[in-house]
Amino acid sequence: MRKLNGKQRLDRRDRDLSRRTFVEASASALAFSILPREVLGGRGHVPPSDKLTLACIGVGAQGTRVMMDFLKQPDVQVTSVCDVNRESSDYSEWGKNELRDKVRALLGDPGWGSQLTGPTAGRDPARQIIEACYGKNQASGRYRGCAAYSDFRELLSKEKDLDGVVVCTPDHWHAPISITAMKMGKHTYCQKPMTHSVYEARRMSQVARETRVATQVAVVNSASEATRQLSEWIAAGAIGPVRRVENWSSRPFWPQGIERPGATDPVPAGFDWNLWLGPAPERPYCHVYLPFVWRGWYDFGTGAIGDMGQYSFDTIFRVLKLTAPRAVEASSTQLFKESFPSASIIRFEFPARGDRPAVDLTWYDGGLKPARPAELEDGREMGEEHEGLLFIGDHGKIMCSFHGEKPCLIPESKMRAFVPPPKTLPRSPGHYREWIEAAKGGAAAAANFEFEAGVAETILLGNVALRTGEKLRWDSAKLEVTNLASAQALIKSAYRGEWGKAVEAS
Repeated sequence: MRKLNGKQRLDRRDRDLSRRTFVEASASALAFSILPREVLGGRGHVPPSDKLTLACIGVGAQGTRVMMDFLKQPDVQVTSVCDVNRESSDYSEWGKNELRDKVRALLGDPGWGSQLTGPTAGRDPARQIIEACYGKNQASGRYRGCAAYSDFRELLSKEKDLDGVVVCTPDHWHAPISITAMKMGKHTYCQKPMTHSVYEARRMSQVARETRVATQVAVVNSASEATRQLSEWIAAGAIGPVRRVENWSSRPFWPQGIERPGATDPVPAGFDWNLWLGPAPERPYCHVYLPFVWRGWYDFGTGAIGDMGQYSFDTIFRVLKLTAPRAVEASSTQLFKESFPSASIIRFEFPARGDRPAVDLTWYDGGLKPARPAELEDGREMGEEHEGLLFIGDHGKIMCSFHGEKPCLIPESKMRAFVPPPKTLPRSPGHYREWIEAAKGGAAAAANFEFEAGVAETILLGNVALRTGEKLRWDSAKLEVTNLASAQALIKSAYRGEWGKAVEAS
């Protein structure tokens, strides 16, 4: 939603009042158009004409979590949802009843989902959550204003008044849906990793720049206090010029390093397998591909670094002001034709930037870690919960958790003697608020597509090096691997049928 002049605001208000979402409460809606908000809604009430109308595309477990975060925003109205799955109770969650309990907390209903047999998501549960959430604010206690679709194209065609979309699908769908939405003038929020291929990262950045819609990748690091704190410490010379960074992840905790199964399974009722595949090559349905475990397959996911690297690399890029890498190489456990290896090490070489030296960044996953720093005291954990970040400068080291949180100089004696520099960088109003305000005409969100394209390009180039087993020389300006033709072929995904048209330049 862009800034509106007086006439546009009246036109917009008339449009919003005609939406089906307010038909059942037409008397109240008309009242909002003629009475001050304080009279009807109380302090802080946001009238319908001032709300950002959103559709949530992809409402599995993670998509439902993100949807609920947007439902908490007072100036957002989620009007439609889309998922190829009608409903199932087999989703992954972060703890027993984690998803159900988050819904209960949102709705203030301790009995919600008592009949469910497991973590439940899909387009029907998503619609029920939305209508229950908005129903709390209706005199009748009911709300019937959310539409549900299985195909995002139908949603975008029918939901004419949408301001934006929230894309939380598997990785291989990010670019086709996001680019289609941006070309239709919709503000676009997309799950991490930003894209499935290096080429798609460049295209999403280009389309964002051309359409000038508000964009954001789901990378909370960009808004974090920790990222700003690290930036200020290193800029102030806390450890001198930084030449090396070590980054380790406990992922994957889904199956990788396996062959395609020979067995097939019946397609579950209410699930559109062909549409889930979308741009990916056709194959028979099997439960080993979803939910969530699609991350380990080349055709659908981007492995451990794709799942988590857009987080940590976002912080590293911002703190060190990195540009595109000039070379990448990788080593791993056994390679497989269609799935990522079970563990890997990927090394990135970044060029000098002005008076900042060249940087070597090493990624570890699958339980692999860098050597323990000599400065770290015996018995003290390296990083946090088997993950972490280590910045290595000419005059010291900073150790952090994976997202850059809890930074500290090591050894502890150095941290005790350290006097932090003053805060010089502007602080964020919050991850979601940045995108919402950008959609209303404010400044671009920090994790916008043009910035995050460079991060996505880097981590996905790491996957190309992983699959080829060769050191790659990279020309970012040309989007070209200069020394290996077989690697160049992996820079761009192959698309099934007509799906490539959604991504290609028009």
